[in-house]
Amino acid sequence: MKKVNIILFGIGNVGSTLIQQLLDAKKQWEKHSGVSVSIPVIANSRKALFNAAGISENWQKDFKKSAEKYKLEDILDFTKENDLEHLIAIDATASKEFVDLYIRLIQNGFNLVAANKVANTLSAEFYNKLRKELDYHGKYFYYETNVGAGLPIVQTVQGLHQAGEKVTKIRGVFSGSLSFIFNTFSENKEKFSDVLRKAGRLGYTEPDAREDLSGNDVGRKLLILARELQLEKEFQEIKIQSLIPEKLNGQTSAEEFQRRIGELDEIFFQHKKDQNKDHVLRYIGEIEVGSANLEAKLISEPKSTALGQIKGADNIFEIYTESYGDQPLVIQGAGAGAAVTARGVVSDVLKLSQRLN
Repeated sequence: MKKVNIILFGIGNVGSTLIQQLLDAKKQWEKHSGVSVSIPVIANSRKALFNAAGISENWQKDFKKSAEKYKLEDILDFTKENDLEHLIAIDATASKEFVDLYIRLIQNGFNLVAANKVANTLSAEFYNKLRKELDYHGKYFYYETNVGAGLPIVQTVQGLHQAGEKVTKIRGVFSGSLSFIFNTFSENKEKFSDVLRKAGRLGYTEPDAREDLSGNDVGRKLLILARELQLEKEFQEIKIQSLIPEKLNGQTSAEEFQRRIGELDEIFFQHKKDQNKDHVLRYIGEIEVGSANLEAKLISEPKSTALGQIKGADNIFEIYTESYGDQPLVIQGAGAGAAVTARGVVSDVLKLSQRLN
């Protein structure tokens, strides 16, 4: 039986859901995959809970009672003192600062699984340096949930490219939050501001909805896929249409923006009104591989198309290749939510575990 030790950073919505899914899967993995999973350390940004035998179902109570302030060095020392092997660090944070620790983790024997997109969207210099460290130390880095939550987008694009299939274009709805907003707004007579508030209550948008409306999240996902195709791009090279009018985007606080979101209603009503019959609004990402052009933008799409027919908070990706021609490979499904994101991370952990000697 191969024993894998998981050090989890980030115990918010995704992290806590992930812990439960890993504990639930433990017996099945041992029976069918020959992998025994233990979680000896869980940590948030301030405190960590250490248990060499692995945490239990009561981890939340134990964390409140026994978690202690820590530095990364404390975790590295703990793994060495307890001879923990097959180490996997999971980044379930959204932290830019934590990514700075990736290389130290690799150098100290860790493989990586990340729901956090930051590492793959920093400069090309950092992106390439990280991969050189992984190669040098013989470690793995999995990040399927960086694009499409639990959908197999990254692995599909990787697989096609590595097999020599020429990918010519990727197009789709990359954001679960913007998917919900425009699917709902296009079909209902609600004001845009009411739809935006509803998306917030359901947990689809960030606390400051401008994070979603800026289009930057879609841009980051485009960059991740473009780099899988060996396109040497930087984030600032992506053409991103922000959905926030300048008057609400400058020095406006999150609270003031929330008070003034009614000012968006006329703008988006006009977008809706200007469409052709049987069209709907969609915020899409698009990669034209030949020209290395990456763009995120609001479009009007016929209801009869694959992009026009999606519902709820679904993501949809159309992958065009030379072999598929005009008929793209289409991958569609839930694009947001802690459960599907955590499930994608669990899948990455199992795939990685099976590669460890």
